[in-house]
Amino acid sequence: MGQTTVVDVTDDPDWDAAVWQQPGASLYASRRWGEYKRRVGWDVQRFTIRAGDGQALAYAQVQRRRRWLGHIVLAQGCPILTPLGEKRADAVFRAFLDHLHLRRFDLLGVNYQQFQSPAAALALLGHGFAPVVTTRTHTLELDLTQGTERIRSGMEGRWRDVLKVAERNPDLTTGFPSGPAERLSAFETFGRLYAALKRRKGFRNSLDTAAFRDLAANDPNLVFLEIRERNEPILVRIIHRTANRWTDFYVASNERAKVTGAGRLALWRMIERARREGASVLDLGGIDPAGNPGVYEFKRGVSRNVVAANPLWLFSRTRLLRRAATAVLATR
Repeated sequence: MGQTTVVDVTDDPDWDAAVWQQPGASLYASRRWGEYKRRVGWDVQRFTIRAGDGQALAYAQVQRRRRWLGHIVLAQGCPILTPLGEKRADAVFRAFLDHLHLRRFDLLGVNYQQFQSPAAALALLGHGFAPVVTTRTHTLELDLTQGTERIRSGMEGRWRDVLKVAERNPDLTTGFPSGPAERLSAFETFGRLYAALKRRKGFRNSLDTAAFRDLAANDPNLVFLEIRERNEPILVRIIHRTANRWTDFYVASNERAKVTGAGRLALWRMIERARREGASVLDLGGIDPAGNPGVYEFKRGVSRNVVAANPLWLFSRTRLLRRAATAVLATR
């Protein structure tokens, strides 16, 4: 049990089955997310860390890309510790770092995306990782264990009023596309609305909808929600689903969605379904009060339970590089 080994399982077709058995599993450690990142230019490797008797301690999916004199190495949603790995987190992260063979100018980032365990945080601190915390590394959470009436009564009055009007609007219909063709069509609609939204609002985002299209449409851990007005799509919401935690992942809409209150109706229908499926927490997907005040006010109308999201943890074998990167990212 004292010895650990690292086994490359990049091509193992059973990766997702093993990962999703773990309490800390998320989309970011899934094979499909790794394939998406590969399509947009990252080298991706998957490996397990095992105890001397072969039992799994952790699962890690690592992305690597050349930058300047070194590499940017990124682990999203991982390493995922198994119950046994939670007890041996320090040894797991030692094996993790040893396996990566980081060079002098390489920079490693670990971002658990809200799926971090206390054992992982302690191990990261113990191995010299520096947490980057900014305004944007905060989110709003909604407690779904309350009854729906209590959730609704806790919303801002104006938010509830607009929701009531949307619910009574016979021209608005809500659907959760489930079949492969329906989900693909919904994602294509999302892509068009998202591109138009970026042009209209003038923001940039790293999401490559063309590269993510078929992967998202076939991912059972993503829920699609579509709002139509007189059968014309005006909003598509994509939600990241785990057993206990649902996260508002991406949303795109047009001006008709704003006029009709479709955004509020879509979020309410998402809350209802998440509760039916037994989720206990809804993560509203992060906030940026200064940079995106409109979206912030929309989310604050649902919940004011602000929490510090998991930080981006940085590591480099060159201390000066780690300090410089931490300082730069902390100002963004």
